[in-house]
Formats: sequence, C-alpha cells, structure tokens
Amino acid sequence: MTPFRLQLGDAAPRQQSPTTCGSASLTVARMLADPWFARWITLGLAREVDADAGPSAAVEVTASERFACYEQVVVGRTNALFGGGGRLQLPWPRALGTPPWGARHELELGIGAPGERFAVRPLRVGSPRSLEREFANLCSRVEPGRPALLYVGNRWLPRHVVLVLPATGASELDVYEPSAGRVVALRREAFVNRSLALGGWDVPWAAVWADRVVNAS
Repeated sequence: MTPFRLQLGDAAPRQQSPTTCGSASLTVARMLADPWFARWITLGLAREVDADAGPSAAVEVTASERFACYEQVVVGRTNALFGGGGRLQLPWPRALGTPPWGARHELELGIGAPGERFAVRPLRVGSPRSLEREFANLCSRVEPGRPALLYVGNRWLPRHVVLVLPATGASELDVYEPSAGRVVALRREAFVNRSLALGGWDVPWAAVWADRVVNAS
C-alpha cells in the first residue's frame, strides 16, 4: 500500500476544535506511520443512518468527520489517567489541550516500533547557541514515518502543538500546522531566535521525539 506522505506546501487535515491541535498532530503522525490507518481516514466506509431503512439510507462519512472522531479518541487517551498502552499518567483537563506526557505515550502506541521510547525535551530555557544544538538534534531524530511534536507558545506559556516532518524542497524541516491545515517550513533561524510564527506563536517550549530503542536482550 502506498504510504501517506506530506511535503512543503501540501494541504492537510485541519484541527477540528480550538483545543485539539495536539490530537490533530498525533492523528497525522499515525497516518504517516500506518498506511492502513491513513486509508481509513482519507477514504473510509459508509454508515447506516437507520438500520431499518436498508442500504439505500447509507450516507458517506467525510474524511473530516473521521478525522474529528479520531481526534476525540486520541484526547480520550492523552488526557486520561491511563494513556496509550494503558500506561499510568497524570490526567489533564481537555480544555487545556494535550499534555506532553500523554502525547509521548500516544506516539509510542501509534508510531513507535516495539520497545521504542519517546522523550519530552524542554526547550524554553536556553541560549541561542543551545537552541542551535537542539535544532540539530531535532533534525537528527525526525525521519519518514517518525515525526516529532513541537510545543510552541509565548514567553509565559505553551499554547500550540505542531508536527515536525523531514524536510522537502529547500526547507530545513517541514511542519504540519493543524490550525492552518497546511505544511509549512520550519527554519533554523526562526527556531533559534524564537520567532516561529506557528499558529500565531513564536517560542519553542518542548519537543516530543524518538528517544531510543530498548534492547530486549
């Protein structure tokens, strides 16, 4: 099956509520890692409006509706007491978006290989030189089917979540921006200078990226 891919300039699913940027990003992350899941989101199946009315009453569920439905499935895991894979975590109010620890468990469930772990990396405090190193680190950890989450905000709080993708074209990294429903460029200079302008927010706060594979032996 042909993998689902996104590249710079592509239109992409838009987050379906003001607080689901994180779950939209996690849903797209799974689409990139799982072609069958991506096929269900983009093509889907029909559903019956009335079981007694027969097949003629079947209506098509749109890709946006399927995407919105799965966003809520993701929220139900990332913000609950037990997250992806049934792992215990601090519950979090849905109105405050997706917590990094819930996102980490969801990435391990949805795109991680067996034994693969993801890490939450704080980015808010640091010099431009340290942010240069973190950008290089981010570049080294993002690959096809293995994106990373980036939390951005203002100087006081993280406010938005985007999905970092491998670079296409002339960009250094690409970003799925769920509030715009589009893939845009993530430039080193904007990252280092805290001028990202992603969803209206500039400051990198944290990344959730692939950490290491645990050797079972």
